[in-house]
Amino acid sequence: MSPDSNNTIMFKMALIGDPAVGKTSLRRKFLGQGFIHSHIATIGVDFAQKYVGVDGRTIRLVIWDLAGQQSYESVRKHYYQGCSSLILVYSVMERETFDNASRWLVEAYKYMGELPPTAILANKTDLRDQNPEGAVTTEEGQAFAELFKEKLQVPAFFRETCALTGDNVEETFLELSRMMIAEHEARLIPK
Repeated sequence: MSPDSNNTIMFKMALIGDPAVGKTSLRRKFLGQGFIHSHIATIGVDFAQKYVGVDGRTIRLVIWDLAGQQSYESVRKHYYQGCSSLILVYSVMERETFDNASRWLVEAYKYMGELPPTAILANKTDLRDQNPEGAVTTEEGQAFAELFKEKLQVPAFFRETCALTGDNVEETFLELSRMMIAEHEARLIPK
């Protein structure tokens, strides 16, 4: 897709969540890059961009992949500024990453104030069959997302994803793009 600089809107997205939940793998899958089976920690931040067509419009997504280690909070705080959306990722196989999800939203709020449209992603669903008793359920993820939306009045949605197979990856970025476009257009309307 060739971008038309006059009509292209740029949106900044931030991928947040604990280490090793698949943030980088989700980003790579969306960009059409290969899946890496070994975990390589993001050091500080990484970013990529992609032009996408959404409902007849071309938008430029600048995707910031923020390191999940607690020691990088002082680095992360700068990258929340100007975000048009957040993608909060946890692993269905690591309950602690789900339990920490609200901590990530608190951190984002601390540095951003009002939160932008947010996707809450339960990743690594392909592994759920290996240990179904310990896995975070779909219902738990949906309940968390609903509570978040209700309490903070943030446009958000929940989706289960798999970076390995690509399940719901493209759909997630497109839905979030539509939400960002709607927010952008609402700000253009005089009050």
